[in-house]
Amino acid sequence: MTTTTTAVRERHILRVHFHLATEDPDLYDALLDVLTTLTPLVQRLPPSAADLDVTGSLRLFDCDAAALGRLLQVRVMALHGVTTSIGAAPNRMLAAMAADATPPGDLTTLPAEPDALTRFLRPRPVAALPGIGPATARTLNKHGIHHLGTLADTPLLTLQRLLGTAQGRQLHERAHGQDPRPVTVQAPAPSLSATHPYDHDELDPAAHRRTLLALTEDLGLRLRTTGQIATTLVLTVRYADRTTTTRSRTLTEPTHHSPALAAAAHDLYTRLGLQRARVRALTLRAEGLLTAQDATRQLSLDPDDDRTRAAEAAADRVRARFGPTAAVPAALARPDRTTSPRLRADARKKEQRR
Repeated sequence: MTTTTTAVRERHILRVHFHLATEDPDLYDALLDVLTTLTPLVQRLPPSAADLDVTGSLRLFDCDAAALGRLLQVRVMALHGVTTSIGAAPNRMLAAMAADATPPGDLTTLPAEPDALTRFLRPRPVAALPGIGPATARTLNKHGIHHLGTLADTPLLTLQRLLGTAQGRQLHERAHGQDPRPVTVQAPAPSLSATHPYDHDELDPAAHRRTLLALTEDLGLRLRTTGQIATTLVLTVRYADRTTTTRSRTLTEPTHHSPALAAAAHDLYTRLGLQRARVRALTLRAEGLLTAQDATRQLSLDPDDDRTRAAEAAADRVRARFGPTAAVPAALARPDRTTSPRLRADARKKEQRR
């Protein structure tokens, strides 16, 4: 009997960071077009990054991943004048970490050799590992796990007791440099929007702000439910004369956290300086959507932030069981003409049942 074995081909992934002065969706799309001249396997990470699987391109270009990355940097600079930082590694997580550690205009290569990966990973703080947020980092630190080397040495069952079965296993694998996620070719990033039309010309800024709060609650819940985060928030104001004003903001950190979306929306509104404008509708749109598992959250030392997120998660569980209006911010607890149509309709149903 003949036994046939199939060798697993080593992957070669590039993480590219574009150093853009301002967010420019058209330029971002043009930069992605440059990437596809090297490989069709390009995953968008807007507003300024992308992953490439160049495994099949190395033979075509007769070079290694580092040389292909250098070629990419030259093409991007020559065609668009944009500086890049590139990480080259055997998987997406390692490529992302390498790119994060790379200054503008440079390239960092992580070979597949276990010793090289160990030297790169072990000294780094646990917060540097994709998938570890502030709360998880604090939990690990509290148990004496401060660096990835210690995390890698911690038994899997111990991590699962501390963090839960799924997260414990994922972080155990990532601490050992493992990440099986493929580079997924995606269509241009979609968006989610929420609109509130007023029954009459609304001049009251306080009413506008309550509406924005309701809209961000709606968007945040939909983003969290679908496992997505937004990189950009867009506010459109429609006036009584049917003209509109649109302003956008690239979020400091991609998020689906409703308070963060509300703060950005209120800032956009404040910058418009509407005073007593006759507003007929407000629309908020979340753009540049990413899957939540591909994102990392900046380390925060504010305990109130973790408490707010925990409360939000609890409220989401209540909404999932009893409906979207079962838990709302205090400012929206008494539905009136300034809240969303969904909240008003639910309030009317409750009154009828009484």
